[in-house]
Amino acid sequence: MHVFQPIPVDTLEFNPFEAIGKDWALVSAGSKQKANTMTVSWGGVGVLWGKNVAFIFVRDSRYTKEFIDNGDFFSISFLGKNHKEALNYCGSHSGRDVDKIAEAGLTWNYKHSIPFIDEGEFVLLCQKLSATKLTEDSFLSPDIKKWYADGDLHTMYIAEIIEAMAR
Repeated sequence: MHVFQPIPVDTLEFNPFEAIGKDWALVSAGSKQKANTMTVSWGGVGVLWGKNVAFIFVRDSRYTKEFIDNGDFFSISFLGKNHKEALNYCGSHSGRDVDKIAEAGLTWNYKHSIPFIDEGEFVLLCQKLSATKLTEDSFLSPDIKKWYADGDLHTMYIAEIIEAMAR
């Protein structure tokens, strides 16, 4: 297990367009008994309701969504460019069918009983504040519908960043 140090959220220096949109991240939820992770490339960070927040989007079909919905917390682990193969694996295989963590060569770690990926460069521990199911009638641009040809819509989760950690 790696040693992670807490860092003040307001001192984070990263480009979310690069870290989330290009390098990707792993969202994990569950408990020490059972957890799952999935690759995300949609989301962001900011300030909402007077809190530092992260927001992620999870499709209804994803196994990790069950873990997020059944708990109060999730983590976002940023692994960096050198773990693209593991991120690809976790984005294309379901934890319902395989032990994604083992198959991807990754390791679980926990803080405050929140699962996260030990190989992360930095990690956001998050407490859910809101879950909003996207609906087709809420799309203001017709271009958005192309992302949902199969009808598998996202839920947007907004969560307070309760701790940021880095190696």
